[in-house]
This record gives sequence, C-alpha cells and structure tokens, in this order.
Amino acid sequence: MPAFRPFAPIALALAVAALPLSAMADSFSPAQRGEIESIIKNYLVTHPEVLEEASAELSKRQAVAESEKQRAAVQQYANELFSSPHNVVIGNPDGDVNFVEFFDYNCPYCKHAMVDMLSILKTDPKLRVTLVEFPVLGPASVDAARVAVAVHMQDPTGKKYLDFHQRLLGGRGQADKARALAAAKDAGLDVARIEKDMASAEVQATLEQNLKVAEALGLNGTPSYVIGKDVVVGAVGLNGLTKKISEARCGKETC
Repeated sequence: MPAFRPFAPIALALAVAALPLSAMADSFSPAQRGEIESIIKNYLVTHPEVLEEASAELSKRQAVAESEKQRAAVQQYANELFSSPHNVVIGNPDGDVNFVEFFDYNCPYCKHAMVDMLSILKTDPKLRVTLVEFPVLGPASVDAARVAVAVHMQDPTGKKYLDFHQRLLGGRGQADKARALAAAKDAGLDVARIEKDMASAEVQATLEQNLKVAEALGLNGTPSYVIGKDVVVGAVGLNGLTKKISEARCGKETC
C-alpha cells in the first residue's frame, strides 16, 4: 500500500475510523500508522477549534440522550408524578399542563422558585401544580419534610398546606422540625396530630416514593421540575419556567 499523503485530514480520520480494528491492524504498517497519527496530530495542533467543535457536538449528543432518558422516566413514573395521593396539588386540578416541583425547605434557590411558581399561578388558571418533598440537604430537611407530609395528611385540599409551605420556605434560618411545627401551628393545623403522623407508614412511603422517582429522573438537586413531558433542572427563573410551560402547552415558547 502506498504511503499516505497529507490530504484532507478530517476525511482521512473518518475513513480510518470507519475501518474495523482488525482491518486497520492488517492494512497499515507501523510506518503508515505513524504517518496517519502525525497527520491527525498536526492538523489538530494547527486547528484546535476542531476539538472545541467535537466537544460541543459530544455535549449536544449527551444532552439529547439524557433528555430522552428523562422523558422515558417521566412516562414510566407518570402515576407517581401526576396522580399520587401522596403529593400536594394546587392550582387547577384539571389543568392542561402538569407542573411538578421537587424542592427542599433548606434550599435557598427554592425560595425564589416558590415566588416564581406563585406568580405563575396568579396568571395561569390552566396550570396544575404538584409539590414534591425532596429533602436532600441533610437531617433537618428530612425532619421538615416529614412535618410537611403530615400537614398534607391533615389537609388534603392543600389550602392550609400552601400557607404552611410559604411560611416555612419563605422564613429565615434553617428549616427543621421545630420551625416546621411552628409554621404548621401558625397555619392553623393540629400540631399534636402532626407529631403523631410524622412516624406513620404513610409519611415514610411518601418520602421513599419521592426519592425513588427523583433518582429515576436523574435529579440530584433542588429545585427541579417536570413540566409536561420534560425534566427541568435548576432555578431557571420566571421566564424560563413560563417558556417551558408554553412549550408543553402549544409547542412554542409563547402560545
């Protein structure tokens, strides 16, 4: 086989990459392989932007693959996300778009996310909002979440729960059992019953379900969302949430 000449290195690299490893081993002598490696190396050194393009394309493909995986998980866990009696539903229970928020009472970003969510609710009467306890920031967060689940057990309508939710998440300092119970009391709930219910199997089952679903969705922080069929990770802000809701509703950023 004649020696390779330095022509179109990208096309050469593609041609080489397309060959089976066994064919490559049989087809090229050590000298030819060395020449191929030298051509590719020199090209990349001369045109380092190719590496940036390749990295960007890899990131794009990985993001698409992750999105597809998350969409499949949303479909698999649709009942737990959208129909579970364990989670609190506010807004329009028959709304045309599901908006599920995973939050931790000690997450500072969740405080801003709560304001965004309440703002959207005021202007979007067709939105169905589900609040999911996702305590990932330590034992105090777990205790606060246990109180919150017990609050929901006492208030299935979610009206007093929402009052409690705003008091605890919007307050200062670390959210723990004591602060959560104080917020529940201020919201007009039976604190003695809450303390009893905190140890119930229902509270444990709720938190275990939430953690299982979050893991399946690939969530590792708060706030995180499921909006329509898509997973949204992080505090994307009011505009970002509004766009995702519109995309879920009509396929465009603005309906």
